[in-house]
Amino acid sequence: MKELKETTLESEMIYDGRLIGLRRDKVQLPDGRTSVREVVVHPGAVAIVPLLDDGKVVLVRQYRHAVGKILMEIPAGTLHPNETAEECALRELREEIGYTAGQLEHLTSIYLAPGYSTELLHVFLATNLSPASGERDEDEFVAPVAVPLEEVISQIGDGKIQDAKTVAALLLVWHKRKDVVKDLDTPT
Repeated sequence: MKELKETTLESEMIYDGRLIGLRRDKVQLPDGRTSVREVVVHPGAVAIVPLLDDGKVVLVRQYRHAVGKILMEIPAGTLHPNETAEECALRELREEIGYTAGQLEHLTSIYLAPGYSTELLHVFLATNLSPASGERDEDEFVAPVAVPLEEVISQIGDGKIQDAKTVAALLLVWHKRKDVVKDLDTPT
């Protein structure tokens, strides 16, 4: 697969913000020509599917300025320096929905937009939830809501849930739960 690799010839940080950076790279293409790549530099993040004992998922309603509307999402947040993904997931659960997890299962890690961003998202399933206090970011306003998993899956199909990380994580959990139920129904 070496014939697909691009080689970075020059790299310039154009913008270094609070949450993201923007880098311009000059690259050599596999055929020897050069091109420019603009890269959003991100420290990485977590997304958590908090599953209550009754089968409901705790989502957050949050206004997203970039798209100009309120979206339904799973709790998520950006990694702090020297913070593990697990520590970040537990912090975000406390801050956004007021819970902690007795069990935190890493489901997968996915790139959100690898065509232009370095952001790697670590997806977790949180179970055995119990109330816990946490302090929200000063510029963050969210409203938690518990919705049955099956209803959330229908909302994805109806286009009511449009956040990509939420769609991917919930479908992964739904699929995983179906496999667990199928395994329990299968005679040994």
